[in-house]
Amino acid sequence: MTSHPDAPIPPTADPLTEALQFLRMEGIFYCRSELSAPWSLGLPPMPGCIWFHVVTAGSCLLVDSQGVQCGVRRGDLVIFPHGAGHHATDDPGLEPAPVMDLPHDYLSPNYAILRHGGGGDCVDLICGAVRLAHPAARSLIEVLPEMIHVDPSTSRRALEWLPSILGMISAETAKPLPGGEAVVTRLCDILVIGAIRSWLDTDVGAQTGWLGALRDPQIGRAVALIHREPEQEWSVAALAATVAMSRSAFSARFSELVGEGPMQYLTRWRMHVATDLLREEQLTVALVAERLGYASEAAFSRAYKRTTGRPPGEVRRTGAMNLPAIG
Repeated sequence: MTSHPDAPIPPTADPLTEALQFLRMEGIFYCRSELSAPWSLGLPPMPGCIWFHVVTAGSCLLVDSQGVQCGVRRGDLVIFPHGAGHHATDDPGLEPAPVMDLPHDYLSPNYAILRHGGGGDCVDLICGAVRLAHPAARSLIEVLPEMIHVDPSTSRRALEWLPSILGMISAETAKPLPGGEAVVTRLCDILVIGAIRSWLDTDVGAQTGWLGALRDPQIGRAVALIHREPEQEWSVAALAATVAMSRSAFSARFSELVGEGPMQYLTRWRMHVATDLLREEQLTVALVAERLGYASEAAFSRAYKRTTGRPPGEVRRTGAMNLPAIG
């Protein structure tokens, strides 16, 4: 492993904010839907992606894969963090039309306009699917619920940011201009991050595991340092010293908040990063070992197989590997 630097590592003022910085998104599909009653759209499962819906006019129902209905209206934002299949409708009794089978007017390879329905009352939606590539982002998404509904009428924080972004989206979509699709897609990315932040602020589920640990001023900083610099030669003593705690107190509190010891978490995190480098960036096993600070390719390969059950070369060749969730 690489040696620990002599210079102190700058503190993380807000570990939770740092974790959210990993939420860099790649747009898969964005669509502005102009719908008129009666209508019903089926959205397919998109593994590894986040579905989102913004209502810019009218109201409708979103129905998750378990049949749970969520009424939404103008100004509401809903995301499906796990990319689960669901449908949007103005009449739950209608059979959903598969959205990918309907004709779209494509303005760019990833941005389209959909006009669908029977000519009655109108509903306008901005919908899309985005992909999160970084392992920190995927680990965050794994602990989110199946559906997150952001209603600015009941959330003061959402009321501060959601209407202004929706206003910008509405302006861009009402009178399309050159480059408008790029503006809309960037704004939609901000909406997805905003929805996740809203859940983190309000849901008790965000208070447990590594997400909850990020709120602890000392353990949160240690987790953030592991995320930021997994290649460093961290030890329990080194992490404890960095956050000004005794080794025993740090180890006990880390285990209590995160649910496993610091070295176990560090190893598992490194394997998440390694899987990303092998599968997504197609780096060689030797380069991944070097990137993560291992003394040799053999040492990294042993650690990887011991943790994941598969050799890294196989994961690189097949591109198929699902690690247990962090937290």
